[in-house]
Amino acid sequence: MGCGKTTLGRKLASRLGYEFMDLDDILEAKVGMTIAEYFSAFGEDAFRKLESEVLKQTEYPENAVVSTGGGLPCFFDNMDWMNAHGKTVYIKLSPKTLANRLENEKDQRPVLRDHGDNLGAFITGKLAERDKFYDRASIIADGLSLTAGKVEQLLNAPL
Repeated sequence: MGCGKTTLGRKLASRLGYEFMDLDDILEAKVGMTIAEYFSAFGEDAFRKLESEVLKQTEYPENAVVSTGGGLPCFFDNMDWMNAHGKTVYIKLSPKTLANRLENEKDQRPVLRDHGDNLGAFITGKLAERDKFYDRASIIADGLSLTAGKVEQLLNAPL
């Protein structure tokens, strides 16, 4: 969350001539409400189940760049599924950088809503929980200086 998946994904897709797909947008279209609304109405467990279903049931073109929610790789077998069906990229940033980027977006992100002044500590804790999933990505890239061109180079490098 806040690492630039969607922005970088769009640029990479454009550079490669691929279709860009944002699973959050697909999920919202499917349920007819925002993720925040769905999360609030049905809770995190229902959201994570739906998110996994959308990931696995969506039809993808042969050449696509797909952006997912930050929690998606951490539930069920989602990370294994993504690695089996494409190359995954973890855009790694420090908790401080992420907190700075997310400070003004707390109302739009249900997971952050209740963390006010403790945003940095919350993000540090979340990364501690999630890194074991993120670290299983095909490619781990430093997000501070990452560009679409650098991602393209990493994707073309032998794994």
